[in-house]
Amino acid sequence: MARYIGPKSKIARKFREAIYGPDKYLEKKNYPPGQRPQGGRHGGSKSEYSKQLAEKQKAKYTYGVLERPFKNIFRKASAKKGITGEILLQLLEARLDNVVYRFGIAPTRAAARQLVSHKNITVNGNVVNIPSYTLKPGDIVSVRERSKSLEVITDSLSRRSAAAFSWLEWDAPSMSGKLMQYPQRDLIPENIKEQLIVELYSK
Repeated sequence: MARYIGPKSKIARKFREAIYGPDKYLEKKNYPPGQRPQGGRHGGSKSEYSKQLAEKQKAKYTYGVLERPFKNIFRKASAKKGITGEILLQLLEARLDNVVYRFGIAPTRAAARQLVSHKNITVNGNVVNIPSYTLKPGDIVSVRERSKSLEVITDSLSRRSAAAFSWLEWDAPSMSGKLMQYPQRDLIPENIKEQLIVELYSK
């Protein structure tokens, strides 16, 4: 799952959402692969379990997390005080690869994972090459000095949206940013119904 290299439009069509970003092919065929627009044998209503399973799969594809690590993140979320579904998304958002993506250092989460794995990113001044590393509020994420001229990074930062995430603080001159706090649910843009995932794992 985390290393899915097949057609991204096929996955986007499966969930009828551009989970990998703008997708012209999805716009033309906004219905599941193998199913015609009018419906067909797969067009019936889904069971509650199917909806829950699909939501978990969508979250895993979106954040690029395999089943076992995803389940471990859910267990951590369940052990914390608060709303389990919201904490689950907060922990996913606090992954180093996701934060590198949110800062605009990489154009996609997959590219962010590669940058981290290739030792182009530091956390609090130390090189961290584990994409799943969980950041804490106050942690500083930076582009390694020797990596600041990499084309994938400079191109991505040049297209960085001026609208920053309120839980992140970015300093362009130093190519570094701080995780200010874990985001509240209404600030996380991903269209994921986390309660369905909670219900699925609670069975």
